[in-house]
Amino acid sequence: MKNIFRKVTSRKFILAVAGIFTGIAMAMGVDSSDITTVAGAVTAIASAVTYIVVEGKVDSEAVKKSVEATQEAVEAVKGE
Repeated sequence: MKNIFRKVTSRKFILAVAGIFTGIAMAMGVDSSDITTVAGAVTAIASAVTYIVVEGKVDSEAVKKSVEATQEAVEAVKGE
């Protein structure tokens, strides 16, 4: 499940989907300025969401390491 989530939220996939929608919109006669606006919004949102997810993972790993270090310190104190 994590692998699928990672693939679906990748920037390459999101931009590929945006490209498909752009092509369909152009084929249907949508104004190019509207297409540009939507594509820009999708790119901006994708970048922000990617940043938030990555920072969350980095913070999560930092907390895990801190917990492990604390547990090791507690075990060292108990062992003495």
